[in-house]
Amino acid sequence: MTDVSPVARVVTKTPPPLAMVIFGASGDLTARKILPALADLANRGRLNERFSVIGVARTEWSDEEFQGVAQKADPTAGPVWARLVKQFRYVPGEYAATETFDRLKTVLAEADQNQGTSGNRVHYLATIPEVFALVAEALAREGCNRPGEGGQFARLVVEKPYGRDLASALALDAEVHRAFDERQIFRIDHYLGKETVQNVLALRFANAIFEPIWNRRYVEQVQITVAESIGVEHRGGFYETAGALRDIVQNHVMQVLALTMMEPPTKMDASHIRDEKVKLLNAVNIPSPDEAVDKAVRGQYVRGVVDHEPVVAYREEEGVAPHSVTETYVALRLRVENWRWAGVPVYVRTGKRLPARLTEIALQFHKVPFLAFEGTLSRDLRPNVLALRIQPHEGISLKFGAKVPGEAFRVQSVSMDFGYEQAIADTGMDGYTRLLFDAMSGDPTLFIRTDEVEQAWRIVDPYLEAWAEPGGGLHFYNAGTWGPHIADLLLQRSGDAWREPDL
Repeated sequence: MTDVSPVARVVTKTPPPLAMVIFGASGDLTARKILPALADLANRGRLNERFSVIGVARTEWSDEEFQGVAQKADPTAGPVWARLVKQFRYVPGEYAATETFDRLKTVLAEADQNQGTSGNRVHYLATIPEVFALVAEALAREGCNRPGEGGQFARLVVEKPYGRDLASALALDAEVHRAFDERQIFRIDHYLGKETVQNVLALRFANAIFEPIWNRRYVEQVQITVAESIGVEHRGGFYETAGALRDIVQNHVMQVLALTMMEPPTKMDASHIRDEKVKLLNAVNIPSPDEAVDKAVRGQYVRGVVDHEPVVAYREEEGVAPHSVTETYVALRLRVENWRWAGVPVYVRTGKRLPARLTEIALQFHKVPFLAFEGTLSRDLRPNVLALRIQPHEGISLKFGAKVPGEAFRVQSVSMDFGYEQAIADTGMDGYTRLLFDAMSGDPTLFIRTDEVEQAWRIVDPYLEAWAEPGGGLHFYNAGTWGPHIADLLLQRSGDAWREPDL
């Protein structure tokens, strides 16, 4: 099995015939993300006519009830989706029970015969993480993990979180690999499906003006912000077992960091891109637990005001323990120890109940070595910053110095902005839509390889260990602010500050 390059993806109109088996089909993820993404592909003409979905879950639904859920996932979907939905099937039962798989294999055979799915399978684990290994093992036991002899394929799509720490991730990987070959496994992170994340590669490697200055000689610091204005909503029970470090930093942030700072791949295909990502993650300094204490801040929101509305504290959210020490905010100071980035601090922060929903990567460049203007003429001048906005308003902003109109030669910082929505009529598929299409097409470029998972856990594990003590150095912040003030102390030099995003 060979990797499919991004170039090949452009010319592939539809994936091959296949049946997608969704384990956890009655759950929230299927209704909110997976089914709407499939409907979007149908609307775009990007689903093969010989395509079917078989839902598997413990909920006692009929085929018709599952079809109703699928139709409601996108009420505005066109006739192609409506026609496909009528062929969807549902298998109720325990995930590892032989009886469930006996019924599933019968339904899959019927899909091959009636819908022409050709024996191709994509198994999607949209269950709780605790049953990932259980389902993978059952698929292998029942022979559902093996491609057919006629060149068919069997793939496994796994949601995050992939483990709770390094030890559990390695154990899960070992169990999954007993059932599926690494080339069959597609570990999904919807951030990698975002157009702007992928455009990090285009910005760097398709433009001669940026790559020569993408290094320690010109870049003074890098800041990555993943901010959410919402709280934990209905996910309080899950968040209590995860926290911001596991939920965001170990996966989303590490992937964005790798794409932003990796070396140029020799080819734009899955193997070469992921090789370079792993090399970058291997270069991230891993502190001891004692060192981690001084390089990180963890926080939790208390009552405050967000979007002019008062909101409750994290400990008052549904499903959250009244004395919880789970972090809803994390700030880290990282180092990438290689030739390109030696000495450049990388500041990372993520949190809930911050002032805005925002994800951005900001490269701040060194100040000019000598400024001839008098102090008052340049007091509004700031260092050059190149900011890549991943959400919500996807685009790129470059801050540079310009003369203010008038007699005096006064300079100040101004911004030059590029917005994908304004410049490009069709900004492409959303994250899940893109990744589902790629999984069905067999393109692993935007999925996480096993060594990436392992190294990301190696980086965050010392912080988990450092915070395992009672209280864990938890700092509180008011909802609607940018986190605990103590996070300012992570910045290395006097006068440095967390970037104020352009909201």
